[in-house]
Amino acid sequence: MGFAHETVSRDERYHGAIFSVYTDQVTMSDGSTAARDVVENRGAVVVVALDDQDRVVLIRQYRHPVKQHLWELPAGLRDVVGEDEALTAARELAEEADLTAGRIESLIDLHTSPGFADEWVRVFLARDLAPVPEADRYVRTAEEADLQVRLVDLDEAVAMVFRGEITNAAAVGGILAAARARDTGWKILRSA
Repeated sequence: MGFAHETVSRDERYHGAIFSVYTDQVTMSDGSTAARDVVENRGAVVVVALDDQDRVVLIRQYRHPVKQHLWELPAGLRDVVGEDEALTAARELAEEADLTAGRIESLIDLHTSPGFADEWVRVFLARDLAPVPEADRYVRTAEEADLQVRLVDLDEAVAMVFRGEITNAAAVGGILAAARARDTGWKILRSA
């Protein structure tokens, strides 16, 4: 086991509804102390939803920090305290893609930017898809109001990753992991 880094002090720089920013003074293995800026947030779930024709559900929505519309997977913050992550994933799939899943399994876990953020994302695989009844559909607002939903063959989604058309880190990881899991006959999946 390596050196046990310790936080000797913490200064809050920003506190918001989705994330907070701190500057920590952390002990280094050479005996010094260094400042490290840390973004803390609630984490998220992401859903690779595959239909019975091996097509993945992609959504396209505006992401202001990069000032462009990105192809992504249905996803959302873990913003309901105590909610099981698989239920959060099912809720986000219904809200963003108007779909339910008969089967949800854990696919991969990601630290999206561990150099400065504690964000942890669990990516789920959802199968046995069915549409949410029209009367029960979630009304999308804000940047989700013009959200586009598209079914894309999983192999084409992999190609989109390698062409640079899908750049969202969790989407890249989820799509590549789903393709690998499929190629192993789903033997590497974990239960949700």
